[in-house]
Amino acid sequence: MATLILLRHARSAANGSGILAGRSAGVGLDETGAGQAAGLVGRLAGVPLREVVVSPLQRCQETVAGLVAQRELSPVVEPDLVEVDYGQWTGRKISELTEEPLWRVVQQHPSAAVFPDGEGLAQVQARAVAAVRAWDRRLADDEVWLACTHGDVIKAVLADALGMHLDAFQRIVVDPCSVSVVRYTRTRPFVVKVNDTGGDVSALVPPKSADASDAVVGGSTGGA
Repeated sequence: MATLILLRHARSAANGSGILAGRSAGVGLDETGAGQAAGLVGRLAGVPLREVVVSPLQRCQETVAGLVAQRELSPVVEPDLVEVDYGQWTGRKISELTEEPLWRVVQQHPSAAVFPDGEGLAQVQARAVAAVRAWDRRLADDEVWLACTHGDVIKAVLADALGMHLDAFQRIVVDPCSVSVVRYTRTRPFVVKVNDTGGDVSALVPPKSADASDAVVGGSTGGA
């Protein structure tokens, strides 16, 4: 039961052109994304990382390349953290997809959304949450690990950690190269950060307390 840093990949060429890349091969970071990825070394400087787990797709692996090189870590590819299989929507412009009848379902009732020749968002949440919790069980309470994956995948994991129904997950915003943090415990997850695109995040290092499963009555005091 460790602390998970959910890192969305930095901005890709597809993000910049308004294309739904999905699982398309050869989609790397654009110039802005490369700068975002380079900044991760400094942003996470105060955080000890036990493992770095990454989606199989190029844009995620490019995002963590500098970080793992600096830490002398070997990233582990996790197939169940891959991007949503958007099926026939893959490679199309977002502006065109907004005219599809399924678009409103994705927005308002995502648990029922199944992409043509692809997968459903409920399936995405099931596989991603199962993968995250399996990795978490391998680590100690005071360890921190990072998973670099995709926007809808992260939103699905956060919805689970927040105890939200998947139909509410569109309320969560996850920007390119943002950090969201979930601290898992024996009784419940704690969502520590969502969509952080700022600087130093060393405050997320797990506290050493008698029972980290208990919430602070009255709210956190802000202490270490």
